[in-house]
Amino acid sequence: MTTNSTTSALRIGDIQLDLPVVQAALSGYSDWPMRNIARQLGAPYTVCEVMLDHFVTSLRNREKTRRFLMVTDEDHPAGAQLMGAVPEEFPVAARRLVAAGFDVIDINFGCPVKKVLGRCRGGFHLGQPEVALEIVRRVRDAVPTEIPVTLKMRRGIDDSNVSQNNFFEILEGAFTAGIAAVTVHGRTVEQRYSGPSDWSFLKQLCDTWPDRTILGSGDLFCAKDCVRMIRETGVSGVTAARGAIGNPWIFQQCRELLEGRPLPPPPTVHEQRNVMLRHFECADQVYPAGRAYRQMRKFGLRYADWHPDDGLVRADFIKVRDNDSWRAVIDKWYENDQPGQYPENPSRPKPPARQ
Repeated sequence: MTTNSTTSALRIGDIQLDLPVVQAALSGYSDWPMRNIARQLGAPYTVCEVMLDHFVTSLRNREKTRRFLMVTDEDHPAGAQLMGAVPEEFPVAARRLVAAGFDVIDINFGCPVKKVLGRCRGGFHLGQPEVALEIVRRVRDAVPTEIPVTLKMRRGIDDSNVSQNNFFEILEGAFTAGIAAVTVHGRTVEQRYSGPSDWSFLKQLCDTWPDRTILGSGDLFCAKDCVRMIRETGVSGVTAARGAIGNPWIFQQCRELLEGRPLPPPPTVHEQRNVMLRHFECADQVYPAGRAYRQMRKFGLRYADWHPDDGLVRADFIKVRDNDSWRAVIDKWYENDQPGQYPENPSRPKPPARQ
């Protein structure tokens, strides 16, 4: 077990990061507003929500869709995650993402959602190494050499020997093809999001490829989980996914722990309010007029975990139906400052309290 009390650096290609905890791609969540807030609060690198190759190539510069390719000066370095079925469709999409300003192209071979698998995307590719590696090579050849190409994988389709052999064939071939890093989720595709993530598999990978950049994923619900995975498995870094929803403070919390200091106090109610209002302002910039509340209602349910009256706050966020009612929840519950709280069980959202 590693006991180094200083923050380790993380390198992705030529990109040097000063914290080995980054924000993962999260479908439906890691849009530009979430990534912008995370960067403001200490995330060294963020990845946008996964996009389909043909969706990227067909995007037009319209107000209602410009957020998908949005990268501001403050966002760098930022990654774009790409998913698809046909190798030939990846290169054009990858080049467009680079032209939009993304610094890294991440290929998704890990999504376990049934409709994704049914369309031969995401985790489906873990069962066909030849196609997976053709995708990797085509993307690597399509973008400039200074743009790192990375992978997101699960540890296999299932627990069979064939599945594990396919995993290692893909990973070894991808390293040979020039990928800069890989993120591995410790569950199989078959597991989806149930059952424990196998961190021992991550340790096996790090022992096998000690000189490669391997990031870990799975069961990282709070800062302590992130630090524990780094120290127990030897991964180069971790990707905060569900643990970063409604918790943009996770990156600073990890920094404190990695540098040998205690976990900082939870954000006060006013600190929570200020971040939430900034998050809403960002969402209001990129979503159609009057529609920011739809996205921010989801985040409000998770931000509420930090409030001392979390269940009641969550119940009011569930009732939100427009921008004004979202702000009304802020006015009602966040006007008076008081200490915040660390969520009791960050591994899953709690049901709202009855009023």
